[in-house]
Amino acid sequence: MELSVLNIQGKETGKKVTLSDEIFGIEPNEHVVWLDVKQFLANQRQGTHKSKERAEVSRSTRKLKKQKGTGGARAGSAKSPLMKGGGRIFGPRPRDYSFKLNKKVKSLARQSAFAAKAQGGNVTILENFTFDSPKTKSYIALLDALSLAGKKTLLILPEDNKNVYLSGRNLPKTTIGTAGQVNTYDLVNATQLLIVEEAISTIESSFSK
Repeated sequence: MELSVLNIQGKETGKKVTLSDEIFGIEPNEHVVWLDVKQFLANQRQGTHKSKERAEVSRSTRKLKKQKGTGGARAGSAKSPLMKGGGRIFGPRPRDYSFKLNKKVKSLARQSAFAAKAQGGNVTILENFTFDSPKTKSYIALLDALSLAGKKTLLILPEDNKNVYLSGRNLPKTTIGTAGQVNTYDLVNATQLLIVEEAISTIESSFSK
């Protein structure tokens, strides 16, 4: 797959890059993408939820009314889940939501996410750039030049760039990461991928390990 390289003004530089068909040309596997995204979101959960059950509620345990003759159901304690202020039936307890995925599954998921974006025409290649200082308006100008204002974008850099990161971190719908750190969730969550030219070799080499 061959794509033109654009500058930060949104104009073609005359250069073209060829994306590896072994990564960007495969048939995306939607199931493994779903598994990887599910694992990522599960790992974000703290699992600290807790509600008090019958044995933990501090209320009187006296018999509320006599057992028979009232015409109503038996009522033995104010702690009963059926009573207002009583304990909760099978309430949430602290737990760990994380689960394991094999490395090959996670690798295929990330590969599939890249392939789906490329085959859908949602990948833009940018020439290598930086900002002289961290300014949000510089990043906004970049998005405007690419007609991506208001869209979810993921900028993939070859390595950490403090000025670029600080320029875009406060913008909604904007994610910035490096080629070695980007995950399947970030790829799926973005509408358009902005890949800096130098980052392509890092991405492709990460799948050859």
